Amino acid sequence: MSEETFGRLLREARQRSALTLERLSEASGVSVRAISDMERGRSLPRPSTLTELLDALEPDEDQRRHLAQASTPRADQVPRQLPPDLAVFRGHENALEAVHGFTDQVGGQAGHVVIAAVAGMAGVGKTTLAVHWAHQVADRFPDGQLYVNLRGFEESARPLDPGEALGGFLRALGVASEDIPPGTEERGALFRERTASRRLIVLLDNARDAEQVRPLLPAAGCLSLITSRNQLPALAATEGASLVGLDVWTREEALAALAARIGEERCRAEPDAAAELVRRCGFLPLAVAVVGARLSGTPQSSLRDGVRELREAAPRLDGLTADGRRDDVRDVFSWSYRALGRETARFFRHLAAHPGPGATAEAAASLAGEEMRVARQRLRELTAASLLSRDAEGRYVMHELIRSYGIELMERERDDRVGAEVRLLDYLRHNARSAGRFVSRFPSGAPGTPAPGVVRVAVEDREEGLDWFRREESAVATALRGLRDPRLLRHRVDLVLEWVGYNAVAGRWAEEASAARTGLEAALVLDDPIAVARTGAHLARALVETGRADDADEPITVMLGLLERLPTEHQVRVERNVSFLRGRQRRHTEALEHARRSLATARTLPGTDEVARSLLGVGFCLAMTGDHREAIAVSEEAVPLLREARDRSGEASVWDSIGLAQQRLGRLDDAVVSYGKSLRLSEEVHDDYLRAETLDHLASALLELGDTPQARAHWLRAADLLSGLKVPRADALRAKAEALRA
Repeated sequence: MSEETFGRLLREARQRSALTLERLSEASGVSVRAISDMERGRSLPRPSTLTELLDALEPDEDQRRHLAQASTPRADQVPRQLPPDLAVFRGHENALEAVHGFTDQVGGQAGHVVIAAVAGMAGVGKTTLAVHWAHQVADRFPDGQLYVNLRGFEESARPLDPGEALGGFLRALGVASEDIPPGTEERGALFRERTASRRLIVLLDNARDAEQVRPLLPAAGCLSLITSRNQLPALAATEGASLVGLDVWTREEALAALAARIGEERCRAEPDAAAELVRRCGFLPLAVAVVGARLSGTPQSSLRDGVRELREAAPRLDGLTADGRRDDVRDVFSWSYRALGRETARFFRHLAAHPGPGATAEAAASLAGEEMRVARQRLRELTAASLLSRDAEGRYVMHELIRSYGIELMERERDDRVGAEVRLLDYLRHNARSAGRFVSRFPSGAPGTPAPGVVRVAVEDREEGLDWFRREESAVATALRGLRDPRLLRHRVDLVLEWVGYNAVAGRWAEEASAARTGLEAALVLDDPIAVARTGAHLARALVETGRADDADEPITVMLGLLERLPTEHQVRVERNVSFLRGRQRRHTEALEHARRSLATARTLPGTDEVARSLLGVGFCLAMTGDHREAIAVSEEAVPLLREARDRSGEASVWDSIGLAQQRLGRLDDAVVSYGKSLRLSEEVHDDYLRAETLDHLASALLELGDTPQARAHWLRAADLLSGLKVPRADALRAKAEALRA
C-alpha cells in the first residue's frame, strides 16, 4: 500500500487513542518529526519502528493487522534490515576508529572487496559495534543494508544454513520467492549478480566459521561486516578480510556506558558504588546494559542499594565466569529478573524456549499460553528491562547468554518446557493450516485441536496467508532442527505436513527436502507407516525437483518396504506416488507397473475417487511407454469419474495425457484441442506445475504443425512457470525455445 494510506491509518489510530504527536513520541520513543512525516504520507516505518508505535497505540488485533499491511514497502524500495542503533552507544573507540578506516576502501580499487570481521566473546558488544558502525556509514551505501543472524553459537539450534540466509537476502533485493533457485551455489551466484551494480552493507552476525560466510559475500563495491566469537583467520587468508578483536570495556568505558543509561548525575553522586556495579558486571557490555536498564527503571533508588541487591542476587552463572574476567554475570541477570512481576517472569522463562533467533509476538504469546493483549505488555516490560531487543523485522530477540539463563530458570522453576514447545509447534501448524487454505490446494495433515493457549492468527486472503508464512519461515526451520524432545515427534511430523503446500507454491524445494527428511526420521521413530509414506513421498518429490532424482530412491525404498502395513487406501496412494516419482526419474516401465498395482487395489475399495486418480496415472504411463490407444481408452474412462469427484486438477492431467497419446499417434489437431482443455482447467485451479507440463507438450505439437512462433512462446511460458517453482527442467525448456529463435 501507499505511504498515504499508512499515514491516514496511523493518524486515525493516534486520534482514537487520544494522543498528541508529542504524547505518542514520548510513549513510543519515535521522534515527533518521524511520526509527522509518516502521517503526512512522506515515509513508511521500519518494522521495528512500527512495533514501537503499535505498542504505544495499543490498537485491537484487526487494526494492528491493517496498519502492518499498510506499512509494507513497495517492491522498488531498498532493503533496510539493520537492527536499530543504540542511542547510548559508548566505548570500543579504538575498534570503531579501525573499522571506519575500512569503509574508505570501498570503491577505492576496481574489483576490491571490503570485508571486516569483528571477533570477541559472547556479550562483549560485537553486534552493537557492527550495527552502530553500519548506521554511521549507511548514507554512503544508497542501495540499502542486509542483515542476518547466522546463529553460529546458539545452543538451541544449529547454525543457519547459508542457502537459507541467501534466500532471505534475495527476497529483500526484490527477487520473488518463486524465482529463487534451490541450491546454495545457484543462490550465491544470483546474489552476487544482484549486488554487482549496487552499493550495499551486508552484516553477517554471529558467524560460526569462514565456510558459513563465504557463500554470503556480495560483489565488489559492497561492504561486508561479520561478527563471530572466532577470529576467522581463514577468511583473512582467502578473502582478504580485515580482523578486529573486541574485548570487554575498560573501567572508564563501562562507567561512561552506565552513565549514559542512568544519568551522569547519579554516577557522580556515588562514584564508588558505580565503580563496583561495573566491576561486578566484569565490564561486559551486555551485563552493564542489563544493570543500566534496571537502575533507570528505579530512579529513586541509590546505587548503593543496587550494589547490595546485586551482591545478594543468586545463584551464580558458573558456566559464564570461567574466563575470570566477569565476576558474576548471572547475578546481573538475576537482579533484573527478580525485579519482574511474577507473570512477566514466567513469560520470560517460556520465551527462552523459543529455538530461533527472533520470535514474533504471536509465537511468544503461544509459548507462554497468553492472550495477545497480555503478551504484548509482557514483551514491552522485558524490552524495557534490556532482557529483549527487537530486530529490523520487529521480532523479539533474546541474547544467547540471557536465553541460557532463562532456560536454567525454567528448569529450576520446573516449568513445563515441553508444554511450551507443544504450543509453539501447534501455533506454527494450525495457523499454517488456516493460511494454507488461501495459498495451496495441497492436502494437509489431520486437523486436530491446538493446545490451549495457542494464538490463532486471522487470515482473510491469499496475500495475508503468504505474509504469515514468510514471517514464520525461520521459526519453522529452527523448530524442526532444535526441538528434539522425543515427546514432540508427532508434532514435528504434523508440522512438516502442514507446510508442504506453501513450500511447493513458493518453490522452496531445498527447504522442503530438509523439512521432509526431518519428518520422515520422526515418522520412522514413531513407527507410523502412514506418516512414513507421506513424508517419504514429500522428500522424494523435493529431491526430484531439486535435480537429485537418483537420491529419491532411498525414501521410495522406505515407503515400499512398509507397504503391507498400510491400510488399503494408503497402499493405493503410495503406489500412485511411486509411479509419479519413477516417471520423473524417466523409469517409465517401472512407473507403469506401480500405476497398474495402484489401480488394481483401488478397484477393491468402495467409491470411485481413488479409481479415477489411479486411472489417470495408468493413462499417463501408457502414453509414455508407447501404448497410445490404450492410454486414450483408459484416460477417457477416468474423465467422468474425475468430474464426479470434482477433481479439476485431475481432469486437467487426464486431458494432458490424452493429448500426449493423440500427438504420438499423429492426430496433431486432436492433441491441440485436448491440450487446450487441460490448460483451461489447470489455470482454473492455479496448478502452475501442470500448466508448464502441458505447455511443453503443446509447444511440441505446434512445432510439428509448423507453427514455430507459437511453439517458442509456449516453451518460454512453460520455462517461466517452472522457474517460478524452482524446477531445474526450466532451463531445458528455455533452451528449446531459444533454439527456435529466427
